[in-house]
Amino acid sequence: MPRGPRLDSEGSLHHVMARGIEKRDIFRSDADRGDFMARIAVVGPATGTCIFAWSLIPNHFHLLLRSGPPGLSTFMRRLQTGYAVAYNRRHRRSGHLFQNRFKSILVEEEPYFLELVRYLHLNPLRAGLVKSLRGLDVFSWSGHAVILGNREAPWQDIGYVLQQFGGTSSRARQAYRRFVAEGIRQGRRPELSGGGLVRSIGGRDQLAAFRRGRERWASDERVLGSGEFVEQVREGVERSGDRRRVRPERQQEALEELVGQLSKRMDVEVGEVFGPSRRQEVSSVRAALCHFAVTRMGISLATVARFLGVSPPAVKQAMERGKDKVEGLGEKVERLVDKFI
Repeated sequence: MPRGPRLDSEGSLHHVMARGIEKRDIFRSDADRGDFMARIAVVGPATGTCIFAWSLIPNHFHLLLRSGPPGLSTFMRRLQTGYAVAYNRRHRRSGHLFQNRFKSILVEEEPYFLELVRYLHLNPLRAGLVKSLRGLDVFSWSGHAVILGNREAPWQDIGYVLQQFGGTSSRARQAYRRFVAEGIRQGRRPELSGGGLVRSIGGRDQLAAFRRGRERWASDERVLGSGEFVEQVREGVERSGDRRRVRPERQQEALEELVGQLSKRMDVEVGEVFGPSRRQEVSSVRAALCHFAVTRMGISLATVARFLGVSPPAVKQAMERGKDKVEGLGEKVERLVDKFI
């Protein structure tokens, strides 16, 4: 069983929120909003952060993102600090702009990814910034219009969202819009605001004990997921000090070498592993790769999924099948970890 992700590890999915101090506006004009988006366009690619959904409300913002190698805190520090300095200069003010720093919810991708994409993109409608779904379809300050192709934001990863709906781009967009429309009647959903960690491990007293022995969190961080996922996160934090993990900048290289070793062991062409083949030997290579990469090399589900061109849930399923696919390879994998650690 994998040892769960670290809370700020590369490849983790987060729902991030930040509010203005004393609930004041942080976006007074389109110039403010444009500046904020321009900063995401720079800081996102620079930190390897993938943005899937977002919405700007006058006194706060929401982002659904997958953190890059430098971690979530680095991305948010660069984004918020740069924006706050420019905002204060534009509006001739001084002092803090944001309430605390930010609130982050570590998200279990399945089944919450699409629910959060929808929930975040419906925020402008719930806040009364637009009057209808048609208005939201062309609203400039959320990622919904970008997914529909009505606005441009090159830094937003719309492909990953649309592939969840399958088919061609046009059909996927239609299915996505129907999915969003179905969420309107759900209204506000407090269960999507996290807090699962506090509930699952016994309240704030135990949470304080849970945090001891590791660096203090830089934000108000919660977990949204099943009991099993929360337990994996807790276990991952507790063991993060002794976990052996391939360095993020070398994970691609390590995966390439691992797939080469497994393919040779099972007499499979490497190219077949990335193709549509369902041949038993090819499936075994994929399953073993998922198992060893996540459980022995400390590489995230999301990173392995991107490497293989599949979804994170598919990697998770393959991990279970891969436990017994390759006998006697454990020692070689450990040497591989030593090489890239």
